[in-house]
Amino acid sequence: MKKFTIFRVILLSGFLAGFLAACGSGDDEDKTRPAESAEVLYNDAYGKFMEGKYKDAVTSFEEVERQHPSSEWATNAQVMSAFASYQTQDYDTAISALERFTKLYPSNESTPYAYYMISLCYYEQISDVGRDQKVTEQAMQALREVLRRFPDTEYARDAKVKLDLTQDHLAGKEMEIGRYYLKRDDYLAAVNRFRFVVENFQTTSHVPEALHRLVESYLKLGVRDEASRYAAVLGHNFPSSPWYRDSYKLLTGKKASDAPVPDEDPGFWESVIP
Repeated sequence: MKKFTIFRVILLSGFLAGFLAACGSGDDEDKTRPAESAEVLYNDAYGKFMEGKYKDAVTSFEEVERQHPSSEWATNAQVMSAFASYQTQDYDTAISALERFTKLYPSNESTPYAYYMISLCYYEQISDVGRDQKVTEQAMQALREVLRRFPDTEYARDAKVKLDLTQDHLAGKEMEIGRYYLKRDDYLAAVNRFRFVVENFQTTSHVPEALHRLVESYLKLGVRDEASRYAAVLGHNFPSSPWYRDSYKLLTGKKASDAPVPDEDPGFWESVIP
């Protein structure tokens, strides 16, 4: 997955700016702080972060919490430490720190961001469809949690986009397995995979092909009525899809280009369904 989008850069920049504003608010409170005050430690860690020394920044942010656990600087340092771990692709460490933060500070102003970062940590690890998809499912759960908890935030808007992409990814995995079974003439197993896509990933780009593969599989099984029903669904919902024309050719033996538009010939598919 691409490391940054413009939207995310804006989000993260705004978050960091908020931290700086919060940190600066106490400048006039104490002009005689010792060298190792929470503020000094935090600013040192933040400087390392801005220089791209993320691993050093993690260590320094953790030092803020160790020396000044009850300070506001320590609270901010927890999230920044997780963000620095995220930058080094140490996602497990980042997730652990963020989950700890959300439990300790469920009402903190940075909590929505922490939940969003958890979802990003999983999202960035989504692998190609040929591999195990456990992390993809974890990403889906985390993205849904952002949508559920913070529906009116900019984080939710980005989570919605990523959730759609994640669902498309999982549907692609199911399609790959279904095609594998189809090639091996295991038609019942293929039907189960393609039906799962149609029933559970209805908004993804894979549905037209899944419907066509159901037509193909049922014809191989000799169940023409089910093949015709799925072809009718395909034609009604995706009349301009090449998968619809392929299904028409399979069922009728006619040229794919002759496939009727359901709205123009609404009785056609009823006539071919036994």
